[in-house]
Amino acid sequence: MIKIKSILAKPFAKQIASKFYKKSNNAVAEQQKIFKKIINQAKNTQFGKDHHFSEIKTYQDFKNRVPVKDYEALKPYFNRVKEGESDVLWPGKPIYFAKTSGTTSGVKYIPLTKDSMPTHISAARNALLLYINQTNKSDFVNGKMIFLQGSPELNETNGIKTGRLSGIAAHYVPQYLTKNRMPSWETNCIEDWETKVDAIVKETVNEDMTLISGIPSWVQMYFEKLTEKTGKKVGEIFPNFNLFVYGGVNFEPYRNKFEDLIGRKVDTVELYPASEGFFAFQDSQKEKGMMLLVDNGMFYEFIPSDEFFDENPTRISLKDVKVGVNYALILNTNAGLWGYNIGDTVEFLSVNPPRIIVTGRIKHFISAFGEHVIGKEVEYAINENTKNSEIKINEFTVAPQITPVNELPYHEWFIEFENEPENMSEFSKKVDVSLQKQNPYYFDLIKGNILQPLKITPIKKGGFNSYMKSVGKLGGQNKVPRLSNDRKIAESLLKFKA
Repeated sequence: MIKIKSILAKPFAKQIASKFYKKSNNAVAEQQKIFKKIINQAKNTQFGKDHHFSEIKTYQDFKNRVPVKDYEALKPYFNRVKEGESDVLWPGKPIYFAKTSGTTSGVKYIPLTKDSMPTHISAARNALLLYINQTNKSDFVNGKMIFLQGSPELNETNGIKTGRLSGIAAHYVPQYLTKNRMPSWETNCIEDWETKVDAIVKETVNEDMTLISGIPSWVQMYFEKLTEKTGKKVGEIFPNFNLFVYGGVNFEPYRNKFEDLIGRKVDTVELYPASEGFFAFQDSQKEKGMMLLVDNGMFYEFIPSDEFFDENPTRISLKDVKVGVNYALILNTNAGLWGYNIGDTVEFLSVNPPRIIVTGRIKHFISAFGEHVIGKEVEYAINENTKNSEIKINEFTVAPQITPVNELPYHEWFIEFENEPENMSEFSKKVDVSLQKQNPYYFDLIKGNILQPLKITPIKKGGFNSYMKSVGKLGGQNKVPRLSNDRKIAESLLKFKA
């Protein structure tokens, strides 16, 4: 049988890639166009009138009128949208609310508009097309594909459909892929995560799965249940599975375990979506990082993360960013978010075209002693000391131990090992040295005997899942923070010590 989909995908991928790189190589000009367009579109909204959008001619004008705010600070506007008012943050009413459980604001209702929703869908599609264009591999479009996600069942909030972003996106699967897509609608609607994964295993175990997608920790749970059921490696069960698409967390800490579960290496594509927008995706199997999407209905701003909590931090557009600086990401979007701090931090690997990595969360760091350790640093320390080794890690998080009895304070690493190191103290030392090399403040604190080297608390197998279940966050788009500046998560995890 001629595999018509994979044949047609290649010329289409080439065409999309050509347009994509043309825009990426003129990123600043593209951002300027977006800036003018969204300001003009929103000038007659309530927010636009309150902040004199009709008088804004330059980015400087915009900064003078629109302060940086988080969800809490914009809540009065969000509440009016939620109550059904039109033309508040963006013309008309949103077509959806993406419901997210924020770490600081409880439940958030993020608007998705008729202008913003298509950008989420086209970005996900383009990520796959650029993969096809670069690798010339398109056979996966003929097989079955799965995205481990939230339920597509939607509720209504004053006439506006409301649900998880991944559940909303399930309503936008292109017609030509509906027969390829798994699991079934009924299975996707199961709320309890463990029941859902069992049902997905049952439905997919005898299918020709070619693409699997989701947050690594939850896909890992799916893989473990598959091997438990069959006694085989995932790569044996699905011989044509060759592409894993993921987002939400750095894959590197999971890579060893995944390759072990699959039984071989597979290609990976990283995405950077959120309810607030689809910001970037990995466009290359050769280059590190993801391409920032400069023509996706969003005008980006950046604040150096070490200035973020200052009274007047530096606030810049893409034109002035530098390689290697850790920035807080600020959004202005065609869903009506203005000067919006999403809470993520990014670093540029190149500026033209703009290639980024996600380094962590502006509120997820450890600086109990002024060390300001960030997510990227702890992940690198783990990766450096587990790659090419037998050590396999399922999950980990780090918290400070500020007042231990009769000893110096330290960073406590809670790690769930699949395969433990033969010598735990040797492993701890290596991870600590790796962190010292990356972070001069941490190095000084260790050398000055303010802190002692890190300590590892092993968590029993399945412990992190048990913890997430205990706080009502098992599955879907939920993930364990890599770092906390307090002991809240740490104290809960102690119940699951190995």
